[in-house]
Amino acid sequence: MLAQALLSLGLWLRLAAGQDTPEPGPQPPISSTKGDLLFLLDSSASVSHYEFSKVKEFMWDLLHPFTFGPGDIQTSIIHISTTPTMEFPFDQYQTSGTLREAIRGTRQLMGDTNTGRALSFAKEKLFSSQAGARPGVPKVLVWVTDGFSSDDISGPTQQLKEEGVTVFIVSTGRGSFLQLSAAASPPADTHLHFVDVDDLPIITQELRGAILDVLQASRLHATDVTSSSFRLLWPKLLSQETGYYSLEYGPGADPAGKRTQQVSGALTSLVLSDLTPETTYEVVLIPESNVHYFPPQSTRVTTLPDFFALFPEEISPAQVLISESGPRSFHVSWAPVLDSVASYQVLYGPLPGNSVQLLQVDGRHNSTLVEQLAPNTTYLVTVTAIYRSGKERSLSAKACTQEEGSRVPHLRFEALGPSTLRASWDAAPGAVRGYRVRCRRRGGRSSALSVSPQVHSVLLGELPPGSSGRVCVQPVYSSQPGRSLCRTVLRPPGEHPRQVSIPRQVSIPRQVSTSRQVSIPAR
Repeated sequence: MLAQALLSLGLWLRLAAGQDTPEPGPQPPISSTKGDLLFLLDSSASVSHYEFSKVKEFMWDLLHPFTFGPGDIQTSIIHISTTPTMEFPFDQYQTSGTLREAIRGTRQLMGDTNTGRALSFAKEKLFSSQAGARPGVPKVLVWVTDGFSSDDISGPTQQLKEEGVTVFIVSTGRGSFLQLSAAASPPADTHLHFVDVDDLPIITQELRGAILDVLQASRLHATDVTSSSFRLLWPKLLSQETGYYSLEYGPGADPAGKRTQQVSGALTSLVLSDLTPETTYEVVLIPESNVHYFPPQSTRVTTLPDFFALFPEEISPAQVLISESGPRSFHVSWAPVLDSVASYQVLYGPLPGNSVQLLQVDGRHNSTLVEQLAPNTTYLVTVTAIYRSGKERSLSAKACTQEEGSRVPHLRFEALGPSTLRASWDAAPGAVRGYRVRCRRRGGRSSALSVSPQVHSVLLGELPPGSSGRVCVQPVYSSQPGRSLCRTVLRPPGEHPRQVSIPRQVSIPRQVSTSRQVSIPAR
């Protein structure tokens, strides 16, 4: 057993040092990321050149993980100015490199802030084949604004949403929460962001995930892919009473192998099984309805290799997962668990570095808790299966511990007016990049706000006496979000607010208007 441990230690040291390290395997493709993504960019004179450049950086940071092309994401930019102008059509840039250069080369037009005209222009271009838009794909609009408009926006945004466009709004100025929340797609807490232009990176990951959810939820896509099956999911288009689906699927290289089945209109998911490993399947879902016409939806799914056929004995671990990460511990699990495994060895150590710790785990178990770790540190974890035959198989993963005490220590509330409270908190420890504040009112609207690390208080509107809400404050770090501190606030009926001035040392973000009617709720 000691010899086995030394062999595993040598493997781990080579991995930690970057020697003989195999290239990481390709990430599993995210199916059905097909969509037309349009940025509505405030290019008017109300935006400074500095703010304009920061927004361009934000746009590329948001986009770069996606793949682009006629079968993937296509994107375009429309300028908000005196006259709306399209920077480039959807189908002009089909690679990450050319798109990045195009965004870098985008120049500010100046002029008036005629946002309503730009929104109407955006609706036209999102469905125009001359602009490179595609029929039957999800449409997403990301509108970045300083909160000011010279004309009406309510009519154009309503028309966009009625046409099926999902509207995300990022306000970097003093925009009216009520006006912008009505313009954004519901719910506002995931489609509307208030954030200072210097703190746009705080919301990048969350907004990208929300866009990806829209692209997947609006289209047929696959999850839980194995060597012989996958689950199909699609949006609810029909019901038991209004129709049914015709499902066609088969290997793309073998049209004669196509299978067809009828699926109830009440379903939105189905598992396809008895499939061939390492095979790309073409899938078409056809909604059959006498009430409305719905275009067919299609996707392409490749099944995984059959590890049992390739490695009839040595197939574990095939997956290593890290979960429940804290400042000084995380949970490691792996799969599958086989009777042919005598034990598992878990080697872990900080990166970069050459120190390593070893845990022995019985072969009947598939998880362990790793403790006594350093906060805010990246670890390399290697799980090695020791088979009864003497053979070994290893798989590695990276894990990150959280910042020490990575949440705000205290959250307080103070009544400032008939329907307004001030929420304030103490600074979270570590290198905080900002805070995400959410408020979910009982029986009412929810909202969210991102603020810079220097801001430790916000105003919560629409909380009159007799109401209640759930408020959460979450610090955001460069590696990952911290833990949320949540409190339920109750306003007794007949409560008399105290008129308290805001201390000078508290920095109120620009996005909180002087009327203090911005809601800042939490989940």
